[in-house]
Amino acid sequence: MTLEEKDRSLREGIRPLGKAAVAFSGGVDSTFLCRVAHDVLGQGALAVTVVSPMFPQGELREARELAGAIGIRHVLLEDPVIEGKVAANPKDRCYHCKKIEFAAVVRAAADQGITHVLDGSNADDASDYRPGAAAGRELGIASPLRDAGLRKAEIRELSRRLGLPTWDKPAFACLASRVPYGEPITAEKLRMVDRAEEYLRSLGLRQVRVRIHDRMARIEAAPEERGKLLHVEVLDEVSARLKSFGFLYVCMELEGYTMGSLNRAIAEGGANG
Repeated sequence: MTLEEKDRSLREGIRPLGKAAVAFSGGVDSTFLCRVAHDVLGQGALAVTVVSPMFPQGELREARELAGAIGIRHVLLEDPVIEGKVAANPKDRCYHCKKIEFAAVVRAAADQGITHVLDGSNADDASDYRPGAAAGRELGIASPLRDAGLRKAEIRELSRRLGLPTWDKPAFACLASRVPYGEPITAEKLRMVDRAEEYLRSLGLRQVRVRIHDRMARIEAAPEERGKLLHVEVLDEVSARLKSFGFLYVCMELEGYTMGSLNRAIAEGGANG
């Protein structure tokens, strides 16, 4: 299928729903889906964002702005508690987390008289370890981007054509993905990571992660951006600032950012840490 045919298939699949709620994070996929849902369904489309300690404050601000620019109705669900199974951080943490979040979106949609809930999973997502996808299937969450066969690069191109500012936005994942499996997740750790990443982005880094290992920060910058950090003055400043956020040690992953790097321990049959 051509890109235009996939786009048409996506819209034709959404139109019969009449009303639909989109689990909205402000990332590339869910933003594009919100725009299409609003284009097709108008006021029948609803964006729902679950605001938890795992959701970066910068992403929350951006999600609000994006929903406003699209014109879609937007509901924020406050969820300040990290549920026990999620906090324990097992290898299927994402399943438990998504089960909680999707259930909250389903309830919020029902309150608005909406029975169809959509997520932004795309055709590329099957290639990574994503236990959260099972939670979506169990709760009847539809994935129209995936069903239309749209890959990430294609979603970016369609977003560009629509003038969405997220078309070239770096990949995003919740803050819990910065904590190695088996290491407990706490609100304090997530705040440390969030502050550290926001600071590093202020230095001009676009694609960056701060993985937390106990009280050590391991910085992953995009391979092409690593040079921005490799100056003595910058390294000293970064070390001091991250330690002011609560880290005892600060180091850098030499190969740079790799999506899902903490999943390597699963592939190797070992434990992260």
